[in-house]
Amino acid sequence: MTKKGVIRCVLAILLVIYISVAVTAANNNQRRQQCRGFDIRVEAADSAPSFVTADEVRRLLGEWHMADTKRPTSSINLQRIEDRLNSVVNIERATVERMPDNIIRIVVEPMVPVARVFDPSGRSYYINRQGKRLTANARYRLDVPVITGTFDSKHSPAALVPLIDYISSDEKWNAIVGQIMVEPGTRDVILVPMIRGHVINLGDTADIPGKLARVMTMYRKVMPLKGWEYYDTLSVKWGGQVVASRRVKSIPEPAIRFDQEGDVEEENIDAMLTTNTAVDTVSADVPNSPRPKDLSNQ
Repeated sequence: MTKKGVIRCVLAILLVIYISVAVTAANNNQRRQQCRGFDIRVEAADSAPSFVTADEVRRLLGEWHMADTKRPTSSINLQRIEDRLNSVVNIERATVERMPDNIIRIVVEPMVPVARVFDPSGRSYYINRQGKRLTANARYRLDVPVITGTFDSKHSPAALVPLIDYISSDEKWNAIVGQIMVEPGTRDVILVPMIRGHVINLGDTADIPGKLARVMTMYRKVMPLKGWEYYDTLSVKWGGQVVASRRVKSIPEPAIRFDQEGDVEEENIDAMLTTNTAVDTVSADVPNSPRPKDLSNQ
């Protein structure tokens, strides 16, 4: 090897050593740099109430002993903070990251409720799209669909979110539907219209557009002739038809009533469903549509 080649080799080795030392020193310096605090931001839509504030997040960090800034930023477990925040019921999503200036930035999105659920015991709570629950109280008063029924891990109110989405996206049905019920025994999904006097039995949440289209046909062609209080149940559980149960009892009071402060005055979930002995089966232009075996025309 020539003298020139030896010099180049030595310089390359020195450069590698220099870079290694510089990187190590930089890393050590970064590890020694103290955390400069937390930048907590709550991002919520202007029209939606905030279920959490920056002060509340700061308080939680203190309770969890995660707000210590008297140590290097690199020693703070960002993933642990993020996981704890995401477990809070009134937080939809939280992200935590370390900024170049050694400030920990926390961005929190408050929970976005899609419905309010009432159970038979009288308790109520909000749910988001994933079924995450937030106990309802006077602080949070939202204009969201109301669901009543008994729910558990097997039967979650979140299963009704596609139905809620469809109703909310349709101007007519959004104005018509005042409440969604789940019947305890059969698990039938019942819509309670703002038009007092009847309910709509969907059965399940399959083919929502088709079922509601058949009900709308009843609204336009039959109900104006028969009268809006002639039937107490319009059932679209079976394909291609509407089974309309004629009223044999007086119109029940609303299942849920609110006072001016928004608190529940009365719950009577079963009152909206009555035992019927008279039914009309109306075809919805579907030929040879099967009729329910346990019902016959009167």
